[in-house]
Amino acid sequence: MARVRIGTCSWTDPTLISSGRFYPDSARSAEARLKHYAGQFDLVEVDSSYYSMPNERNSYLWAERTPDDFVFDFKAFRAFTHHPTPGSSLPRNAREALPPELQQKANLYYRDLPAELADELWQRFGAALLPLDTVGKLGVVLFQFPPWFYPGSQQLDYILMCRHRLPQYRIAVEFRNNVWLSEKNRAATVDFLRRNDLPLVCVDGPQGFRSSVPPIAEATSDIGLVRFHGRNSETWEKKGISTAERFNYLYSEEELGPWADKIGALAGRTKEMHVLFNNCYQDKAVVNARQMGFILDRESQNMQ
Repeated sequence: MARVRIGTCSWTDPTLISSGRFYPDSARSAEARLKHYAGQFDLVEVDSSYYSMPNERNSYLWAERTPDDFVFDFKAFRAFTHHPTPGSSLPRNAREALPPELQQKANLYYRDLPAELADELWQRFGAALLPLDTVGKLGVVLFQFPPWFYPGSQQLDYILMCRHRLPQYRIAVEFRNNVWLSEKNRAATVDFLRRNDLPLVCVDGPQGFRSSVPPIAEATSDIGLVRFHGRNSETWEKKGISTAERFNYLYSEEELGPWADKIGALAGRTKEMHVLFNNCYQDKAVVNARQMGFILDRESQNMQ
């Protein structure tokens, strides 16, 4: 059976800190909070790398402040996944290297970036993760593609290009367009990922939207991943709210139970499982992460 790692998609969310229900009063610094989190879980997802480029200094510090068997997954920078990217999120020298007409745009897309600048961003991103990879604490780089990323040959080529750009790391793929995993396209999508040894990110989230991916459990590589986004249909595609509000949802044990069975099955077909809770509103993600750990431990004991 694979080792099942469980964690959350952020340890620094302001609503988690302000809730006062996870960090002790003594954990007031960034170092103390990470050490406390790493004493509770063995996995975390870095979501700040989606909003701005990560840096090597943080990776060194995170490596020093966590146990030897702790693992960080990283979200790919938003420009790499065809999301709108404010120029302000680029490193200063990269912003200054943009043509004047691009500097005036509110948002940039990957297609807008000059080739040399794109090359530099990929290099920077890869270098920033190297300190963690060197000590065995880097998990996967998560490429979460947007609802407007439809299935097609160009899109498949782009996914392979992403892997080529980060050849030293494991990249995983999460879709936010349900056509990829519809009954018509599911077999082809899973086959493509499996043939190219690319882990599929299985998800639980609200259903009934274009961005709703069916809650399937498939292993397409030796690493399996499941991310829980909550099931808050009212906020899932609502405009003008914070990220935390969008994922404001607490799973019940009855909702987690069937997924525990799926995770157990996936663990039998992989070498490692990453289970991440993205319902990061106040302490709901850490509550559900602990709860899932208890359920899996209970089921494991029952099987012995």
